[in-house]
Amino acid sequence: MTRHFLIFGPPAAGKGTQAGALKDHLGVPHVSTGDMFRAHLSGDTELGKVVKDILASGQLVPDTITNQMVAERLAEADTAEGALLDGFPRNVIQAAWLDGYLAGHRTKLSGVVVLRVPDEELRSRLVGRAEKENRSDDADPAVVQRRIDTYKEQSEPCIAYYKAQGMVDVHEVDGVGSIEEVEARIRASVGG
Repeated sequence: MTRHFLIFGPPAAGKGTQAGALKDHLGVPHVSTGDMFRAHLSGDTELGKVVKDILASGQLVPDTITNQMVAERLAEADTAEGALLDGFPRNVIQAAWLDGYLAGHRTKLSGVVVLRVPDEELRSRLVGRAEKENRSDDADPAVVQRRIDTYKEQSEPCIAYYKAQGMVDVHEVDGVGSIEEVEARIRASVGG
């Protein structure tokens, strides 16, 4: 039985950190679209060249390109038993595409993990990260708020989409606390 899970959370919710532990718990690879885009850009692949031009013009990468990249990744041997998708789907159109893709491969989502963190905590974490990692984009309050708003406008509707379907468990987890506390909450929610 394959185990395909999604992890959602706003910027600085701790998705990347928690995905590392969750993938081990589930026994599937962590598939991050952000990591894939960075690999294509640094590897100067054909896809990387296309994405670089799109990003340089200040546009978002079209769903068709992101979907193609995810499909190629999910076709790799290490995802035969499933994957933990991080950063995908980013919108309901991508969510519907993923449902169709998985159905075409005779599988479906096993669960959705949502890290819930209050906006004030997110802003505090992003400013702290900016200071610690010298990330100027996280130090600008307007940029920080825009990132949070983008998540709410584009990604949160995916959570409503999965809840409305009622075909997959949506595990909403309090993302405030130590890394270990949040990890324990996720494990308790998703089970073995």
